[in-house]
Amino acid sequence: MTSPEVDVAANTEYKREWIVIVWNDPVNLMSYVTYVLQKLFGYSAEKATELMLAVHHEGRANVASGNREQCEMHVFRLHEHGLWATLEEAT
Repeated sequence: MTSPEVDVAANTEYKREWIVIVWNDPVNLMSYVTYVLQKLFGYSAEKATELMLAVHHEGRANVASGNREQCEMHVFRLHEHGLWATLEEAT
């Protein structure tokens, strides 16, 4: 009896943890960044403000994490709202 083939690389890729990073930009107002973080991620005003201030002062903030597919969707949605965002593999 033959066992079915399992794509180990695909399963491993799905299980890896990724993070979504929002980067500082000279275009968007701090209030708008706070608004977008609340709208897209459901963060409280306090949490969204904390993340926005990290973007403003440190140049970036990790705003979400999950598998690659989820994080790619978050980045896409942030881009739709005019924010500069990327994803990277969590370490």
